[in-house]
Amino acid sequence: MSSKTFFNLTPVLRCFLKMHPDICCMPKLKSLFLLSIILAFTSTQAQNLSSKISTAFNQFRSEGGLTTQQAALIVTDSKTGHVVFEHQANTGMATASTLKVITSITAFELLGSDYQYSTTISYTGAIDKLGNLDGDIIIKGSGDPTLGSDRYASTQAENILDNWTFAIKQLGIKRIRGRIIGDDTIFDGNQVPTGWPAADIGNYYGAGVSGLNWKENKAGITFSPAAVGKPAAIKKLSVDLSYLSIRNEVTTGNAGTGDKVFGFSTPYANSILLKGSYGKDLNKTIEISIPDPAYQLAHDLKANLIQEGILVDGVAASAYKLHNYVASIGKTIATHQSPALAEIIYWFNHKSINLFGEALLKTIGREQKNVKTTAESAQYVIAHWNKTLRIPTADLGMLDGSGLSPANRVTANAMNRIMQYACSRPWYADFYKSLPTINQMKMKSGTIGGVLGYSGFQTSKAGQELTFTLFVNNYKGSTATMRQRMFKLLNVLKQ
Repeated sequence: MSSKTFFNLTPVLRCFLKMHPDICCMPKLKSLFLLSIILAFTSTQAQNLSSKISTAFNQFRSEGGLTTQQAALIVTDSKTGHVVFEHQANTGMATASTLKVITSITAFELLGSDYQYSTTISYTGAIDKLGNLDGDIIIKGSGDPTLGSDRYASTQAENILDNWTFAIKQLGIKRIRGRIIGDDTIFDGNQVPTGWPAADIGNYYGAGVSGLNWKENKAGITFSPAAVGKPAAIKKLSVDLSYLSIRNEVTTGNAGTGDKVFGFSTPYANSILLKGSYGKDLNKTIEISIPDPAYQLAHDLKANLIQEGILVDGVAASAYKLHNYVASIGKTIATHQSPALAEIIYWFNHKSINLFGEALLKTIGREQKNVKTTAESAQYVIAHWNKTLRIPTADLGMLDGSGLSPANRVTANAMNRIMQYACSRPWYADFYKSLPTINQMKMKSGTIGGVLGYSGFQTSKAGQELTFTLFVNNYKGSTATMRQRMFKLLNVLKQ
């Protein structure tokens, strides 16, 4: 109870005690009396909030575009778990990116805030007196999703390549007679979760998760618009994709039509198809997925070595595509450490980076049960929460770690219980910090076709700490309108 609430209660107590002075002479009875009054007042507050939410929710549904089964909401007291309001809370719903809170909490719980990925560069064979390496350079990945990312000073691609090149030079190597190999085998190469829409996979948000990720597995493209309806030529690529065949069918759209460009490719594809339109007045970099991130890194390192005067006779390659590849225990040249898990999850939730979620999910599976696939890792997470919180497995229909799969089905109650569990954990401050501020509330959002969701925390004016989860599926009308209706409903929690 807040001091303001207690102050408002004081005149009532004073009046009662004046009418019953005998209670003041009985300290224990007085304490019990005061406690009962406070508890009753708190209960009344909860009932009032419940009533307000119920009224707001009924109004929310009455505004159209929804049936009873298409919206789920649960609000609980963050400290006690007491349910303040619920509707359809035990119905499985598509989650979109709100699923990221479950992946985040599970990673914090099982990996720890300080967990780091390690990427090792090594060499096989021997270095002769002339500086010739009769062997390969191998970059061994551990699934680090931040390698080459521009979000952290320590992960900048140019710095990493320069550091590794310098380390190779320090060994006296002047010529590499073998290959530059990106070893992505820890996760069985570059894969996308089962159930992801084919139309998403070629775009940055549908990039696969590799055992050796690089530059968030994406490439930026800028276009030069022409007359409306005419081809929009590729002006610049942020990554050297000269080894791929790129077919550009993008046309120039009318002013104000924005970005309607889509990339089409699959993991390890040799070609990329670009379709759609690019607004005539648009000035934006379009991001597509890289089919083979491990190869891209090996390719970039080879180019950097050559630029610095080191000859490379062999090809760049990804280990997954090499027939009969056997990982060799080479001599370590350098090791790169990722940012700590808390820093990874900060950007994961703030920018809703799907790659981070898929890498974290696979890392949980590998570290906890030595499994490699998304499906096996998701099953492990489901089993963990069944054991820890007795959440029925049917209530956690997770197919990926990011929420991109439209087939994910999670109940609002299950997500909310995991969110509430986080409140009592030692890493809660880091998790709370990772949540974006939306509508002046700390919460994670989720949006895919026909799906909107929010899950987060809010303290009411009376000081009650609340945990909430709201899902809407298969709604009619515009996303912008539905989002504002949901904000209006959630605003009741601020009262």
